[in-house]
Amino acid sequence: MSSVSFSFDPQWLHVLSASFMTNAFVAGLCIAVAAGVMGYFTIARQSTFAAHALAHIGLPGATGAVLLGLPVSLGLGTFALGGALIIGALGKRASQREIATGTVLAFATGLGLFFARLSSSASQQMQSILFGSILTITTDQLIGFAIFDVVLLLLLSMIYRPLLFSSLDEQVAQAKGVPIGWMNIAFMAMMSGVITIAVPAVGTLLIFALVITPAATANIVTTTPFKAMLTASLLCLVAIWGGLVLSAMFPAPPSFIIVTLSTLFWAMAHGWKAIRTR
Repeated sequence: MSSVSFSFDPQWLHVLSASFMTNAFVAGLCIAVAAGVMGYFTIARQSTFAAHALAHIGLPGATGAVLLGLPVSLGLGTFALGGALIIGALGKRASQREIATGTVLAFATGLGLFFARLSSSASQQMQSILFGSILTITTDQLIGFAIFDVVLLLLLSMIYRPLLFSSLDEQVAQAKGVPIGWMNIAFMAMMSGVITIAVPAVGTLLIFALVITPAATANIVTTTPFKAMLTASLLCLVAIWGGLVLSAMFPAPPSFIIVTLSTLFWAMAHGWKAIRTR
């Protein structure tokens, strides 16, 4: 029987100084900003299932891109955006979004498996797509991540008030003249971009660790939307950077440690809340 070694690496500082680690740290910063901000709106709009589903909807795009020899992120983003627009258009209310999300998710997952069967290289890359590979992020991807963050923040600055209003009280916002349908589409489109840049860190299966869990933790320890977004981004950043550091010190995948830290923060916040309410 083979034994599993979980020993401390004394050369971990040397590993952290490598160029691929630098790219991973910068990518973590870009991902944390986007995921923290949009994570708050995801929870406020009760769209956590949709956010999780978008990652899986991007699966056929990723495997199809490998099949055609195109960048994985391009295919992932294209399918995620297409799925987001369909869900946003069909699901004008929360109950409708659940049905639309489930329908699109089922079709996209089946299509992704079909594409994977057509290409051996797509099958080989399934693990990195499902569980992430933040250590392989390139400089070109970093430029794309940074551009997306700038566009996301600019767009949010323009629609922040109506988006927040429709997220907190959809019926009252509609009565006040807020275009609910357009807000749904805009939110889903922005979320598809966040999913696209977050998948390389934790994969499609573990996306909750970056988009949902830090925002849920922030909602427990803060009282205002802005503070919640800022705290969620900070928690997301600590989870990613902490995961990178610990993965250099011990032989464990960064995505596993990122998910563990994110879950730990959430559990600690719940414990803190329980103590305060006694």
